[in-house]
Amino acid sequence: MRILYTLLLILVSPFFFYSLYKSKPNKPKFGVRWKEHFGFTPQLQHAINAPIWIHAVSVGEVLAVTPLIKTFKKLNPTVSIIITTTTSTGAAEAEKLGGLVEHRYTPVDFSFAVNGFISAIQPQALFIMETELWPNTLHCCQVNNIPVTIINARLSARSEARYKKFPFVFSLLLKNINYILAQTKQDAQRFMNLGLKTEQVSVTGSIKFDIKVNNEQLTQASLLRHSLGQDRPIWIAASTHKGEDEQLIKAHQQLLSKKPNALLILVPRHPERFLSVQILAEQTGLSVTTRSSQQAITENTQVYLGDSMGEMMVLLGAADVCFIAGSLIGDKVGGHNLLEPAALKKPILTGPSYFNFKQITEQLVELGACTVCNDSSEITHSLMQLFDNKKMRLEQGEIAFSFVQQNQGALQKTIDKM
Repeated sequence: MRILYTLLLILVSPFFFYSLYKSKPNKPKFGVRWKEHFGFTPQLQHAINAPIWIHAVSVGEVLAVTPLIKTFKKLNPTVSIIITTTTSTGAAEAEKLGGLVEHRYTPVDFSFAVNGFISAIQPQALFIMETELWPNTLHCCQVNNIPVTIINARLSARSEARYKKFPFVFSLLLKNINYILAQTKQDAQRFMNLGLKTEQVSVTGSIKFDIKVNNEQLTQASLLRHSLGQDRPIWIAASTHKGEDEQLIKAHQQLLSKKPNALLILVPRHPERFLSVQILAEQTGLSVTTRSSQQAITENTQVYLGDSMGEMMVLLGAADVCFIAGSLIGDKVGGHNLLEPAALKKPILTGPSYFNFKQITEQLVELGACTVCNDSSEITHSLMQLFDNKKMRLEQGEIAFSFVQQNQGALQKTIDKM
């Protein structure tokens, strides 16, 4: 079965590599390091023992696993850690961890590439963030006696149904996974429904709840708010994807007709889209200032484009209301993490497609801290309600913050299993 899978991988790999290596504005270059994807992996420079291997595919996963790495390293200072990413943007984020880790690009899921990586690195264990599962990688780890643990694991009802339709696909993975550390009881049950044994699955919660908003972030957010305007209504559309910006800009235009001094902080998910989103906003007649330009924001600025990396908490902190994108384009994305604005005591809006964060979203909706908006008109309506009612804004923010606090602790539970 793996032979058939590998043949299919050979067929689709040219398209994967084209997308991965295609040059785009603001996208970091791979340079000569592209060879690491094929198992030509430089040995670690600072490892004093067999490292643990943590895989986080891109920026979002690196950001989520960063607190885990920092805490684990504090408790185990002599243990070496290698973090792998697939994307160059993920690599740029991983570099911010400095001497806590060494970074390499993960090998593509061909056995020769994975074995080349393992030979160079000699990891003692592999910890995969969420559900980035590749059959040949898992197989090569088991052959080399490298235990595999999926941390912060989640499995949606949709994914479970797909695996049940094609059980041979999950069987390729099942026999090579040692442990699953699931976010929720529902996730754990879905994994067991697919054949994992009870003793292989633990519920540790989501480490994304263990958000620590540091003083520097709060200070930077306060300074940014001051420069944007203390008294004007400000909302943020965070982590937008292609096909969403038009709807969000339309919502903002509708808002401006009622609140002319309103400001939208618009933050595309991927850096290669920064320029195209700026052009889109300008073509609609809106006045745009970009963060990268460091130009002064005036009362005439209507859109502030967050074209920077690693500053989401600062940008969220400067807004009154947060719309979490990835949720307005049908089944393509499935939403993004609502816990960052919740940790900042912000009322939250999201679109109707949030299946990747279904339980968290529904809990926040039930508590009254999040509102689901189906289109631009509903977004504008919700914004108007919140901007016209400061008490409502503050109450929703406090409820969201309490929700985060009540669910913290997954970080330590996960470390206890490592």
